[in-house]
This record gives sequence, structure tokens and C-alpha cells, in this order.
Amino acid sequence: MNRIAITIGDPAGVGPELIARLAPYMDDENAYIIYGEEKIISEAFRLFNPSFNPNPVEDPDRVESPGIYVADLNICPISRPEPSLTSGKVAVAYLARATADAVRGKVKGILTMPINKFWAKRAGFAFSGQTEFLAQASSAKEFAMMMYSEEIKVVLLTTHLPLSEVPKEVKKDKILSKICLIDREVKRLFGIKPRIGVLGLNPHAGEGGELGDEEVREIKPAIEEAKREGIAVEGPLVPDTAFLREDVDVFLCMYHDQGLIPFKLRAFNEGVNLTLGLPFPRTSPDHGTAYDIAWTGKADLTPSLKALDLLRKLLNRSKGVEDHDEGEGNKKHP
Repeated sequence: MNRIAITIGDPAGVGPELIARLAPYMDDENAYIIYGEEKIISEAFRLFNPSFNPNPVEDPDRVESPGIYVADLNICPISRPEPSLTSGKVAVAYLARATADAVRGKVKGILTMPINKFWAKRAGFAFSGQTEFLAQASSAKEFAMMMYSEEIKVVLLTTHLPLSEVPKEVKKDKILSKICLIDREVKRLFGIKPRIGVLGLNPHAGEGGELGDEEVREIKPAIEEAKREGIAVEGPLVPDTAFLREDVDVFLCMYHDQGLIPFKLRAFNEGVNLTLGLPFPRTSPDHGTAYDIAWTGKADLTPSLKALDLLRKLLNRSKGVEDHDEGEGNKKHP
């Protein structure tokens, strides 16, 4: 049995609703521990899945049988908060507790629901996102966000930076580090040797230095060194045609929109955020809090279900349990 943590995210967003609607997909082979206010979770289950009733638990170590549980800190006075400092505090508090329990080994993996950075920062959250918090809290020296779907997988060299600052971060050592991280983590998590495609920064991948020299100075030298280390990597790929390639398992992109626009075009309803480099698996649906449709039942469950399925798959692999749904091709490539 695995103990799987699911964080509430911002309770004014779609997190509580999605958790309640995930309940029928929580199998009887694992323990699912929802990190969130019991009053909020109970209200979500009452509205969206009244046939399920999570059991309160104070310490995950006391969970010894499969089921659905809720770990409550009792910090919110109401069952349906508005976007506010209070909702930000709830999101941050439960992310912190679930992460601490994962670091201690009390839970084996985490599925995080979305938080709102505006309110989280006002609640004292000093990180650019949940990924950065998880990495620091678990002492991960190298980490990356992989946008994962069965059809396309993307890792970003830089994330939430203004475009004007991106070229300063496109450096050989950083690119090589990310290539090595992708190679190492995909082997560890999925059991395959990935084929990595590294995109150029400039139009036409710089066209030999005519349209920018980052490819010549930084990107290509990183790729050549990675090849010497035995990594299956190609590039710099021309960005406007790179995603037509069918012989690449993971694309390393230089900046946020370069990777996220094609990813969302091809996998908008199935995208999962998978963190590479953590000592435990963490997944998250690839969308935000969606305040405008929260608590209405309109949120698409598919990304959350995909995130849960991927998390279970990774946990089963870590225990040496093969996923019998994998075809022969998926055993070779993620």
C-alpha cells in the first residue's frame, strides 16, 4: 500500500471540487490522504460526491489500510472561502505539511492542486511556484518542471522570466545540467533511455550566428558535451519545426512559451506537471485555480485524473510493480 498525498491547493479555486470528483478513481489498494481543511473538503464531497466520506487522520503514520482520509490543520473558519489572504494561507499551509510528510517518508508521493501565486505570496510564500518550494524543502539541488502527456513531453530551461532576461540564462553549464537531469530522471522514473531534443533560442536556431549567437556559443557546446557522456541528444533544433519530430521523447525548451504553447496545443486537456529531481514523485494538473468556475462542477477532471494515474504509475515502478497497461512501445519510451 502507498500513502498518496493530495493537497487542497487554493480552496477558493477548483481544487476541493476536483478532489471530491476524483474519489471514485481512488482505488482500494492505496491510502489517499487529502491535506486540507476538513470543513472545506466535507462541503466539496457533499456537493460533488456525497457517497464518499473521508476519514479524519492526525498523522499519516497511523494510516494502515487503504481508503480516503483528510489531514486537517483547522486554520480556516468557513467552508467556502473567497480568493483572499485566508485562501492563500490554506494553500501554503497544506502544501508545507504534505511536503514535510513526504520528506519524512510518511507519504510516498504528492498530487498538488493549483494555488494562486498572488494570494500565496501575501500569505508569506516566498517562491515563484510550488515546484521551487518542493525542491528547496526536499534539498533537491537540481530539479525541473516536465510538462507530461503521452503525446508530448517538454522541459523548460527557464520558467517565469521576462523574455528580455532569458538570453542571460542560456548558458552552456545550465543547459548541460538540464540535459543530464532529463536523461537521469527519465531513466529512473520510467526505466528508459530518452531521446532528447534541445531547441535553439533564436529564429532558425540562429542560422549559424546570423540571427543570434547563443546556439553557437552556449547551446551546441552543451549538446556536444552531453553526447560525449553517452546521452542521446540532438540540436539545436529549429524551434518552428522541432515539434513535428516524431523521434524525440523529451524537448528541452529555452523559455516558457516556446515549450508551453505547443504543449497546450497538443495536450491541453491531458497535461500533467511532473517535477524532476525530487526524492519523491510529484504531479499536478496543468491548469490554474480557475476562480471563475470554481465550486460549479464545470472544471475538467481529465488533467487531475491523468496526474493521479501518472503518480500511481511512478509509485508502482519504484516498487518494481510493472504497469500491465503498458504496450511494448511504451516500455522503450515514456
